[in-house]
Amino acid sequence: MIKSIKVMLLPNNVQKTRLFQHAGAARFLYNWALSREEENYKAGGKFISYYELAKELTELKRTDEYAWLNEISITTCQKAIKDACDAYLNFFKKRAKFPKYKSKNKTKPSFFQTDQVIEFTDTHVKLSCLSLSRKANRKQLNWVRLAEHGKIPINAKHSNPRITFDGLNWWISVGIEYPDKNVNLSEEGLGVDLGIRNLAVCSDDSIYPNINKTKEIKDLEKRKRRLQRSISRKYEMNKKGDEFVKTKNIIKAEKKLLKMHHRLSNIRKNYLHNTSKEIVEKNPKFICIDDLNIQSMMKNKYLAKAIQEQSLYEFSRQLEYKSNFKGIQFIRADRKFPSSKKCSQCGRIKKDLKPYQKTYKCECGNVIDVHKQAALNLRTYGEENIAE
Repeated sequence: MIKSIKVMLLPNNVQKTRLFQHAGAARFLYNWALSREEENYKAGGKFISYYELAKELTELKRTDEYAWLNEISITTCQKAIKDACDAYLNFFKKRAKFPKYKSKNKTKPSFFQTDQVIEFTDTHVKLSCLSLSRKANRKQLNWVRLAEHGKIPINAKHSNPRITFDGLNWWISVGIEYPDKNVNLSEEGLGVDLGIRNLAVCSDDSIYPNINKTKEIKDLEKRKRRLQRSISRKYEMNKKGDEFVKTKNIIKAEKKLLKMHHRLSNIRKNYLHNTSKEIVEKNPKFICIDDLNIQSMMKNKYLAKAIQEQSLYEFSRQLEYKSNFKGIQFIRADRKFPSSKKCSQCGRIKKDLKPYQKTYKCECGNVIDVHKQAALNLRTYGEENIAE
């Protein structure tokens, strides 16, 4: 099984410049390949293959206008073109929407580094693209420090290394191939009900609360709102006619806001990973959850923000891949399955149950928390649909 690992880089100023150059070249070539495909299609031509565009790239690099592409690693250039070809082909095969051009201001800077030349040590990663010189003193520029030591295995098969910039820091993500784990699983399954009041309620009485209701998150959100209003006022103060002027103070404030966004995001991501890991480490026979229609849920304007902050889709995705990694069966209940409205004792369905009701009261005398009952029903559903 392939597991992805992401580690922050600590490049020096020269290395940062080269990283931005490669990310810019990758963005340019992606847009160039996409425009060539569009022009050819409008002219009535057939799909231009990656190999034909690669030949055109060679001719492009010989011109004076695009001679700067010779300073960019050939693998970075070729992969950007291949990504554009794949995205264009996926649209016509109805696997994805029509690809968009990458904007310099809105697109996250990123580029590919081939796994055949990349090297890892406990403290550094060698990116052969940063310096194309053969001199030993210039080759040292290729070695970039890692923020976390020993996190990426050295003697392992690496796949699809990508270098990205998130607005503050550079990161490298790489796929590592691990052997399948043989874990002794328990005989009991586990039903997990996802929601807004609590992130997850399990059938074994475990409850994982909503982290967005904690004092730490509420204080950070309050500070973020104040900073956003402050930046908005600065823009209005420095407005010249119909244009907004970005001053140095605005740039500083926006960087401070970006750091706050990252801090909030990292706290939430860390909580999701810790919770999903804790659930999977119980080693149940299976894990069953509701197949939630997140897009439809987001249409509710009163709950959209809470659903977005809760990251229910991301949490279910983490549960799925972590379960598969340990050999635990992962089951998604049918969307029509009434996990909350069905009595866990007699099976009677209460159709008039309101979304805001916290307690389920049945005619058979069963009085239980709605989310607890949903978790029990999901466990029963998993037992009936488990693949032997």
